[in-house]
Amino acid sequence: MSFPGDAFVIRRHRASRLTEGLPHPLGATWDGLGVNFALFSANATKVELCLFDPSGGTELDRIELPEYTDEVWHGYLPDARPGTVYGYRVHGPHAPEAGHRFNPNKLLLDPYARAHVGQVKHAPEIFSYTIGHPDADLSFDVRDSASFMPKCRVIDPAFTWGRDQRPRIPWDRTIFYETHVRGYTIRHPALPFGLGGTFAGLAADEIVAHIKTLGVTSVELLPIHYFADEDHLLKHDLTNYWGYNTVGFFAPDQRYATGNSSVVSEFKTMVARLHDAGLEVILDVVYNHTAEGNELGSTLSFKGIDNASYYRLIPGQERYYINDTGTGNTLNLSHPRVLQMVTDSLRYWVTEMHVDGFRFDLATILGRESYGFDEGGGFLDSCRQDPVLSDVKLIAEPWDCGPGGYQVGGFPPGWAEWNDRYRDTVRAFWKGDTSGAELARRLCASADKFNRRGRRTWSSVNFVTAHDGFTLHDIVSYNSKHNEANGEGNRDGTDNNGSWNCGVEGETEDGTVIGLRERQMRNMMATLLMSQGTPMILAGDEFARTQAGNNNAYCQDNDISWVDWGRLDHHQAMFQFTRRLIQLRNEYPILRRQRFMTGEWDEDLQVRDVTWVNATGHEMRQSDWQSGPVRCLGMLMDGRAKVSGIRRPGTDATLLMILNGYHDLLEFVMPPCAGGAQWQLLLDTNRPTMLSGRSYTIGGACAVTGRSLMLFRLTA
Repeated sequence: MSFPGDAFVIRRHRASRLTEGLPHPLGATWDGLGVNFALFSANATKVELCLFDPSGGTELDRIELPEYTDEVWHGYLPDARPGTVYGYRVHGPHAPEAGHRFNPNKLLLDPYARAHVGQVKHAPEIFSYTIGHPDADLSFDVRDSASFMPKCRVIDPAFTWGRDQRPRIPWDRTIFYETHVRGYTIRHPALPFGLGGTFAGLAADEIVAHIKTLGVTSVELLPIHYFADEDHLLKHDLTNYWGYNTVGFFAPDQRYATGNSSVVSEFKTMVARLHDAGLEVILDVVYNHTAEGNELGSTLSFKGIDNASYYRLIPGQERYYINDTGTGNTLNLSHPRVLQMVTDSLRYWVTEMHVDGFRFDLATILGRESYGFDEGGGFLDSCRQDPVLSDVKLIAEPWDCGPGGYQVGGFPPGWAEWNDRYRDTVRAFWKGDTSGAELARRLCASADKFNRRGRRTWSSVNFVTAHDGFTLHDIVSYNSKHNEANGEGNRDGTDNNGSWNCGVEGETEDGTVIGLRERQMRNMMATLLMSQGTPMILAGDEFARTQAGNNNAYCQDNDISWVDWGRLDHHQAMFQFTRRLIQLRNEYPILRRQRFMTGEWDEDLQVRDVTWVNATGHEMRQSDWQSGPVRCLGMLMDGRAKVSGIRRPGTDATLLMILNGYHDLLEFVMPPCAGGAQWQLLLDTNRPTMLSGRSYTIGGACAVTGRSLMLFRLTA
């Protein structure tokens, strides 16, 4: 798409006088009179700025950047303006064995580009070496890659935000809703052609209304940074649908734009609309690796700008890359300029794009120094002290493929973490594979992992499903993964799903099986939303979205991954049940306390914050936990327990949650608790449409259906 005056801008460039400009800020910055270009490269010998026509198809000029200051190459083009299309050619040593892979025949993307034109076209020309050469990546390819490369576009960041304000949802009220911009909206029946699959589609009234009606607070988007598809996927008519293959950390991907205005403006408009509805916007970001792969990968940006600085290379064997990500390369956040790029990117998305937080893919890598993971490492310390970044939500995926990469609970204060221990335990309990002893820890925000250094319960981001793995419907419908469509012989994706098909593999018309599956879905959703910690719901689980058993749909930009909104009508009961759960969580603060429940006796208040009871109504003893699998347990949360460090009693309601993972009905004796005489039923997964239930006297028996969850409130 061209901008008014673009052709005029390009013609004037040839006659413009290039001045030295400034080494900061990095990137291409329009100041109202011209554009300053600044590119970091510690090992380059020359940098050429390449100017293109508005489509990016024709290179019009090459201009050598005249100045080099503090390892930054820079120059200023008077009269250049937004819409200018550009790229770089970087000269330097071709010495792969020493870690240097400079090749000026390859057009390179600016790491700080705010927008792009076009997509990567996979061809031999985009590789710095000659494919098939006996010396492999030690060879040097002289073909020009510009025809196969996207280009960068200078933007005008001006946008009328009006009264836009961050919702600033408190952590104790936060409920994440993970979704994909394209997959969530592309099949929505109310969206006109061209709007589905875009930022504008996600901002549509119908989409926002559904999210608000459900009751979640924070929309967490799978990666929207500019990314590239892998060649092996394209050869099989597949794409990198999830987008975990970033090549531009400052730019929203053009694939999510309608084309009616700039993609930057459409993204900002979406954020403003969601904010207006009181919803936060959280971005899933991938700063651990790039789309360039290993030594046999393509040269798109970083590899050709300064490979030895941007990537972690094997000491003494700098031809090869450290692969803690499993994707071929690992960004070197120990380098100050790489660390600067990542933190500059984060600040840009907060200050200029108004997002409310980030979920960091493979975040252990971001805390990894040359000697291993360090919760006091450079990146984590940078975020903690930064006045911008310390003021937004930061969520880590606390693992990677490197040594010592599993770090659940190991991040510093101020961070929340995805808790896969919670996911695995909840699935296993309702399947019947694990005891309630392990579940008890997870229901209390995994204090064994997170209760240290003053961290709060919200540090544990609890989830049963996420983009990676089975949907909630598929957990109860498939024993095994069914990833044949991915073209890898069903070898990809985990085999450890903790799933159970309830007697039939896949779809069925058996009413008994369907009834059990629906109850199991309610059990897991109820457990998630009644647990201490921060819940995350996978979008579509509220109406039983399915991926037909595919647990690794990263490459499926089709009906396998796209949300089928027709299921909302067929599973309206599940949707309403999920709404009810969220309403209960909001209504009863004891379900979302910030202090960890420990079960310790408070001498001053003469109360325990949580007491575990068995089916006889008595407090669980150590021997009860150890005598065999605990299939049924009660969690008594006492509202009199102190809410903060101040020693005064709480005023929350006292609740009892009974979880029966046993396959058959059990009689549960209602336990005593000071201050009440009856237990009023609030929720029963066996009776999902019940809005008000009967009361049970203390000491009376309650019939708890096999594989079901019940919630009660203590009343006088």
